Amino acid sequence: MKLVTSAQMRELDRRTIEEFGTPGEVLMERAGQGVAAAVLRLAELTGRMGCVRVVAGKGNNGGDAFVVARCLHEMGLPVQLILAAERDALQGDALIHFERMLDAGVQPVAPVHAGGLPPDTVHADLELVVEGILGTGISGAPRGATGEAIALVNQLGMHRPVIAIDVPSGLNSDTGDAAGAVVQADVTATIGLPKRGLVAPQAADAVGNIEVIDIGIPSDYIVELPDDTGLITPADLRHLFPRRQRASHKGTYGHVLLIGGSREFSGAIAMAAMSAVRSGVGLVTVLTPAAIASTVAALVPEAMVHGAADRVDGTLAAEAMTNWSHDLDAFDAVLIGPGLTRSLDAQTLCRAVMESATVPLVLDADALPDAENAGLLAAVSSPLVLTPHPGEMARLLGSDTATVQAERLQTARSAAAQAGATVVLKGHGTVVAQSSGLAAINPTGNPGMASGGMGDVLAGLLAGLLAQGMVPNDAARAAVFLHGRAADMAAWQEAQPSITATDVIAMLGSAFRELSVL
Repeated sequence: MKLVTSAQMRELDRRTIEEFGTPGEVLMERAGQGVAAAVLRLAELTGRMGCVRVVAGKGNNGGDAFVVARCLHEMGLPVQLILAAERDALQGDALIHFERMLDAGVQPVAPVHAGGLPPDTVHADLELVVEGILGTGISGAPRGATGEAIALVNQLGMHRPVIAIDVPSGLNSDTGDAAGAVVQADVTATIGLPKRGLVAPQAADAVGNIEVIDIGIPSDYIVELPDDTGLITPADLRHLFPRRQRASHKGTYGHVLLIGGSREFSGAIAMAAMSAVRSGVGLVTVLTPAAIASTVAALVPEAMVHGAADRVDGTLAAEAMTNWSHDLDAFDAVLIGPGLTRSLDAQTLCRAVMESATVPLVLDADALPDAENAGLLAAVSSPLVLTPHPGEMARLLGSDTATVQAERLQTARSAAAQAGATVVLKGHGTVVAQSSGLAAINPTGNPGMASGGMGDVLAGLLAGLLAQGMVPNDAARAAVFLHGRAADMAAWQEAQPSITATDVIAMLGSAFRELSVL
């Protein structure tokens, strides 16, 4: 989905209203309904079904908030609305929806003021906070009642999830900068199309996860916008997961080969295999050192595990493939790297795989070459996907991690062009770049993923999708979205500090439900 500036979004709104004939109050209604549905999903996931506090400003963002408050009230959730303005400041579509909210039975409490809220307006069962104080038209630092409202939201958000409508109040939606106080949201439900500032690195802590609310902007208008960079959304991916035919069998959905593991890192290849099994692929084969084959087989009973020639230290030997009776072309996709180590034999094996593979190939972790050997990538004849984290990307390009992180989009594009590959630069806002220069940013995932094994899960999932016939760019975008969404679901149901890679694997089925009919 294309990223837009605030000016582009205003023009899309104008055209939709004036040319397409959709009244502004209808667009506001759709926006509020969509945000309310997102709030309800979050409440159900987290088990926070108590009172929702909605903090609203006087502009269109506040109008969206009035619709949210009314809809949540009609859904049966207790709602408390705080108005960060005087009633006589409301006008236009916002005033229309304020009055509809009042008619529905939601009464605002006193406006935010310097003394804070009276004690009797604070609900003991307050569970979630929704804010629609300021929208995309902010200029300068928030002042007066708006600044006080932002402070209130952040105070409440110390112990409760916060959902921002369109953009976190106080954030510049074009640059991602904040001139003063800014809401620290856990979820930003952005309206119509995602704003460019939401994916800026400096905006990460204010934005949280991004959900896009469709309000019916005509697709013909959107097509006219530039599309060099986009945001990965469910709407972009659902067509990749059609209904399965009743007469299908395990051979219908491909056969993936995973190569990796070592005595020290048996868990890496096992988790990649567990994830591949959950990807929907028909068959999973694992080639791993003989020293750990029984361990991996016990961990992943659905996979076919083969013990290959290994060295005394429990790593794969260079001749692991030549002593095996299977040809790479017998598989529909190949992954090499998880737990492989960077031993001389392992790197020799990687080169042999790169030279002989004709099916889609994923190079992960230890299989990614350093800058001295990066030229090998351009000679690979198979469709190629690279999945480096920032440190591995720095090694691949002969750079440093700080430089990679400072220019994530450009770095991923450059690496993709040099290798003639699809590149998945992992980390917050994972970037999927194509050799053509097109790139997409993933909005799912959370800080709880900063633990071992997460990359192995992504690699196995990606390889499994490739084996089912997805082209590399589609498989990469779907894999990073599902991977992050599964982690979000695990975090909402438990807590970010405690989630593990195997928790993410367990939630993949739930994540798939967002993209798949059945």
